[in-house]
Amino acid sequence: MTTTRELAAFLAQEFPQTKVMVESVGGGGARVRHAIGFDELRPGGTVSGPVLMGVADVGLYVAICGAVGLTTDVATTNLTTNFLRMPSGEADIIGDCRLLKVGRTLIIGEVSLFSEGDDRPVAHVVGTYARLGRQHP
Repeated sequence: MTTTRELAAFLAQEFPQTKVMVESVGGGGARVRHAIGFDELRPGGTVSGPVLMGVADVGLYVAICGAVGLTTDVATTNLTTNFLRMPSGEADIIGDCRLLKVGRTLIIGEVSLFSEGDDRPVAHVVGTYARLGRQHP
């Protein structure tokens, strides 16, 4: 099983441009955080949809690495996002990720996204990932 610390170091090396931080990983899931600032806002002072989708995508990737080991060989094949309410532009986005199926060729997971401090989800995301076959050394 991959630890939170190992995953954070792996992301820093393999995906240094992401602003998503790993809070926890294990048990077929992960919790991630994205700090919200000016760059993440859209007109109206709320968090942009692409930011929410990116948090979900990275969060599911983190959960996958936690379940199958550190790998660069998975690819998003589908990401369906339901936007439920406008997130606060003044709070971090939290992603609670859960893997639903880890198969030989496909992995399916879901993410509930929240504005920190509010238990009402701002979005629900379901993602499918293809396993490409090679593991990270």
